Amino acid sequence: MPRCLLYYITDRAAFSGDEPTRCLRLLEKIQEAARAGVDYIQLREKDLPTRDLESLARKAARIVAQLRTENRELRTALLINSRTDVALAVQADGIHLRSEDVSPEEVRLVWQHQYECGAGAPARANSPRNPLIAVSCHSPAEVAQAAAAHATFAVFAPVFEKKDAPPAGVAVLQKGCAANIPVLALGGITLTNARSCLEAGAAGIAAIRLFQDHNIAEVVQHLRLWA
Repeated sequence: MPRCLLYYITDRAAFSGDEPTRCLRLLEKIQEAARAGVDYIQLREKDLPTRDLESLARKAARIVAQLRTENRELRTALLINSRTDVALAVQADGIHLRSEDVSPEEVRLVWQHQYECGAGAPARANSPRNPLIAVSCHSPAEVAQAAAAHATFAVFAPVFEKKDAPPAGVAVLQKGCAANIPVLALGGITLTNARSCLEAGAAGIAAIRLFQDHNIAEVVQHLRLWA
């Protein structure tokens, strides 16, 4: 059976303390997630001004890069929410697109142009030529659209809960998983209900609280026992 893909989505606002403390806690959690072998980390701090987001993203990218240098088997990739410019500036591995965002094809065109023409030699040497592109999807039709646009994977939500949207449920998730693209389940995922998502055909699990509020190594161990 294929390896269960795991996707930690960050939310520094969930930490207590002032802004520097929350950012520090978040970077510690990113390091914990990478050490635990989480496949993808999405820096989702979309409320931050560009300069602050880029600074935080650069620190996160350095943490992930350093851990990959220390452990050549580590495959954790850093994605930046929606901001292709920031992802390129900090040499992240890719981008996470909202459902109403630009298309994966547009991201690839910008990325390739920057790679070939606009980034300096050091940036070209350290950045992936082909970005990882995740796309948020809320219906099987959107998953099919992401697959047709050659996204790397889709994140289907909400499966179980979201404050401002009704849950889709496992049956609709299963329909989305029929598309020719890996689909990760998001929205109210717990260690109790995660298995039902994997049994429905999800390639993995995406979450904020499941990772951020717990010992990530223990969560990873539990989830990968089922895959």
